[in-house]
Amino acid sequence: MYLRALFPFYKLFLLKELKYINKYFSKYKWRILIGLLITILSKLLALKVPQIVGDSLNVVEDYQDGIIKDIAVVKDELLFNVLIIVGVALLSGFFTFLMRQTIIVTSRLIEFDLKNEIYQQYQRLSLNFYKKNRTGDLMNRISEDVSKVRMYVGPAIMYSMNMIVLFAVGFTQMISIDVKLTLYTLIPFPLLSISIFVLSKVIHKRSTIVQQYLSKLTTFNQEFFSGINVVKSYGIEKSIIKDFDEIANESKEKNINLHKANALFFPLMILLIGISNLLVIYIGGQQYINNEIQIGTIIEFMLYVNILTWPVAVVGWVTSMVQQAEASQLRINEFLKQVPEIQNNNTDSANINGNIDFKNVTFTYDDTNITALKDISFSVKPGETMAILGKTGSGKSTIIELIARLYDIDNGAILLDKTNIKEVNLDDLRSQIGFVPQDPFLFSDTISNNIKFGKEEATEEEITTAAKNADVHKNIIDFPKGYDTILGERGVTLSGGQKQRVSIARAIIKKPKILIFDDCLSAVDTETEEKILSNLERISKNITTFIISHRVSSAKNTDKIIVLDDGKITQQGTHNQLITEEGYYKELYDQQLLEKEI
Repeated sequence: MYLRALFPFYKLFLLKELKYINKYFSKYKWRILIGLLITILSKLLALKVPQIVGDSLNVVEDYQDGIIKDIAVVKDELLFNVLIIVGVALLSGFFTFLMRQTIIVTSRLIEFDLKNEIYQQYQRLSLNFYKKNRTGDLMNRISEDVSKVRMYVGPAIMYSMNMIVLFAVGFTQMISIDVKLTLYTLIPFPLLSISIFVLSKVIHKRSTIVQQYLSKLTTFNQEFFSGINVVKSYGIEKSIIKDFDEIANESKEKNINLHKANALFFPLMILLIGISNLLVIYIGGQQYINNEIQIGTIIEFMLYVNILTWPVAVVGWVTSMVQQAEASQLRINEFLKQVPEIQNNNTDSANINGNIDFKNVTFTYDDTNITALKDISFSVKPGETMAILGKTGSGKSTIIELIARLYDIDNGAILLDKTNIKEVNLDDLRSQIGFVPQDPFLFSDTISNNIKFGKEEATEEEITTAAKNADVHKNIIDFPKGYDTILGERGVTLSGGQKQRVSIARAIIKKPKILIFDDCLSAVDTETEEKILSNLERISKNITTFIISHRVSSAKNTDKIIVLDDGKITQQGTHNQLITEEGYYKELYDQQLLEKEI
């Protein structure tokens, strides 16, 4: 127990959750080994200083006692020792610099790799996962948690190695000089070992709680910033501040509890080192009086004890870092072990034509247990356009999500080009879909780059053409910086209609095989809608297109129309067919025709 608590380096490869990081140690093993070698050389040099100082004082004492007769010999010896001390200090400092350049830089490289691994997992996980987890907590895994782990793979290893070398060499040197004095110096260390062993358990438990509350704070702030318009519109700032204060105060208390435990380390270390110094002075003084040792030996021992003060004091800090890293890596591992619900079952690349068949499809959302689609069947041939209409909650958007394979169905089958969609290369499928959501998301970037998001290598001419087809070009060129205008977060700089049209431009610029418009014209006027639909009809002749809408005007020129109600298809046909039969479509047509006349 003593060794395990005294040397956190012993734990570095044994803690259960932190074993995950061992693969990165293997990846950068040569950098780490070189860093450790430099650390050993640096500390070996530093430990030469007490011996040289002790020898210098012994030379002076020998001169005073008459053992050395010539003062010139003493001066030469002292000058030589001073030069050695300066040289050793400079060389030790240089090695310390190299040590930090290898080990700390390696920790940053591991941090980079781990963040990339987490980010790739973000992208692999299915949409359903993000519905069940809060954004703030997910963000905390890649920021605060990874930072804690970096402290483990960098400073914790470096200081642990410092400590091991200093203790091993320092105590060996001390024992070789005087066993009795060394044993008295060691008296406080069993108490130190037991204290660290107990406190490390407390710190691990409290660190986990602190990270959980930090995630709560991050989530709360993220939701507040995203919903700032609602907060200000309803004038509920005081209520939000009150809620924030409650979470912040709870987080503060948990942090205080953690740092109370951390705060016990350093005073305890200093106390025990002070006791060691007193023992050296007292026992060494008695031995000096009895002519058992020279004065230089006492000074040498005191220097050794004080050199060991920092590594002993850092035991607590390193133990705390390791325990916090263990708690953070546990949260990271839990995230990385999540298996994406949607798996790519075919890695062979294939061409997609856009022939889509739904055969008796039933789908239930497992988070709400709502059956959104019930025994749905329809077919769309390549190049055809289908409109999907229905009341809110009828299952329109669910059909689109299933076409993009954001979810897998419970019963029935979805065929893409006569192949079950589960057997189609997922990357090929999604790369050939141009999707315009009901609530478009634009990034805090230029308008040009937001449109290029659909096609990274797009030329300026292609960007302009796409914007014209989406009927947003005139709006863009009216901005002072035109296409180089930087948008606010989530596209807040633009109006609702402008955001929808930029999102349409983003979808059509990639010239996909499947185009999906999820009620994306709701924020534009009828005249603009007609222009956009006319352009879409022209550019989507060879593209399978789905249009979800609440407007008959968006559906009237499509090849097929289906009407949904409570997850079932209640009507199916063309515009001319459906306006002649009683049902939801005719009612909607008559109502909107009347509104237009009024």
